Amino acid sequence: MDNQNTIKTDTVIVGCGVAGLFAALCLPRNKNILIITKDDLKECDSYLAQGGVCVLKGIDDFNCYFEDTMKAGHYENNPESVKVMIESSPEIISTLVDLGVKFDTDNDGDFDYTREGAHRQNRILHHKDETGKEITATLLSIALERENITLVSQTTMIDIIEKDNVCYGIVCEEKSGEKGIVLADDIILATGGIGGLFNNSTNYPHITGDSFALALKHGVELQDLNYIQIHPTTLYSKKSGRRFLISESVRGEGAVLLNENGERFTDELQPRDVVTNAICAEMEKFGTDHVYINLPSMTSEEAQKRFPNIFDACMEEGYDITKDNVPVTPGQHYLMGGIKTDINGRTSMEHLFAVGETACNGVHGKNRLASNSLLESLVFSKRAADLIADDTAVKSNDIPAIDLGSYTDKAAREKEFKELILNEIKRKDNAFYDKWCNNED
Repeated sequence: MDNQNTIKTDTVIVGCGVAGLFAALCLPRNKNILIITKDDLKECDSYLAQGGVCVLKGIDDFNCYFEDTMKAGHYENNPESVKVMIESSPEIISTLVDLGVKFDTDNDGDFDYTREGAHRQNRILHHKDETGKEITATLLSIALERENITLVSQTTMIDIIEKDNVCYGIVCEEKSGEKGIVLADDIILATGGIGGLFNNSTNYPHITGDSFALALKHGVELQDLNYIQIHPTTLYSKKSGRRFLISESVRGEGAVLLNENGERFTDELQPRDVVTNAICAEMEKFGTDHVYINLPSMTSEEAQKRFPNIFDACMEEGYDITKDNVPVTPGQHYLMGGIKTDINGRTSMEHLFAVGETACNGVHGKNRLASNSLLESLVFSKRAADLIADDTAVKSNDIPAIDLGSYTDKAAREKEFKELILNEIKRKDNAFYDKWCNNED
């Protein structure tokens, strides 16, 4: 911050996951870009994505892929968004490979496509069981080398600056408590979802939906904030903190779900919400708070090679997933809703964009198909960047005055934001709120 606690840039991006980083890399190099992130640079949910990233392998798979996505979303998807995502996927994957992302290959050197729940074809590329980490780390390393991109960690967006439905920038707070203003031609929100509001979530705890609270405060249109995906298989633990995800790709490779009697009780490759409901029914039936997963189709050596992260995490808890029944339980995982956008990331406020899990362009409908999240983030963040690059509009200089001393402290702000978001979820879907949110403190 300068002496007036104000800095100016061409584009400010809030969040340094896949969506934020890819948007930055797709913007022209003559634009000065500031990326801020709430925690450390690598503490984003994109790093945690295990399964993979979908891709259209050939035109003959388009209808099948389209239908799989629509069916998983209960046909509440925006068909145009789904079409754009699928058709853009080959170019996106080609770009990632050119940037240095490494996907697993078979013995012939061809891509090793896998399949997950609700996919009828093998169309998912992966890097072992840490695909998100591979993609995000590659993008981050490139962004750190770009002279036009500045990354700042431990800095939280606490407000957006707007007047007459035009966004001029953000107010942010550093870890020290110092507040400042960032003015920009365009603002991109890529702050992820809302997992930090739940006690049982696969997300990092600092991912608390700040963008949604600010959208509610400033009248930015939201869509389907109650469409929250509960992942069926997180590693069961009585410890506090983030829940470790046992990826759907494990079930795609032959893992089975078992109840207290050791009985298989569902088709493991159904959509996530269907499998979650089946698990909840078994837990209620037996009066337990978990079921079990087992991977009988692989040896320990095979599982450790294909799923090194998952295999090691289970072993740390004393379980060999190929031999033992590993306890799992559903946990909050992903937000399909969010800030409403068009297919280019535009929100209802001028010069304010949203991408990644923060955005809702309708591509996922009511329930996300496995491994569409990374692809969706990449496709639509690039489209937002392309739109910004081509925009020659000049904003008014009528920037509203901001009193930095008027903002409450961190504890009061976090309480206010959480109440705003949970009340909106309750307003939209009281049944979901009572089942998954009402026991949160």
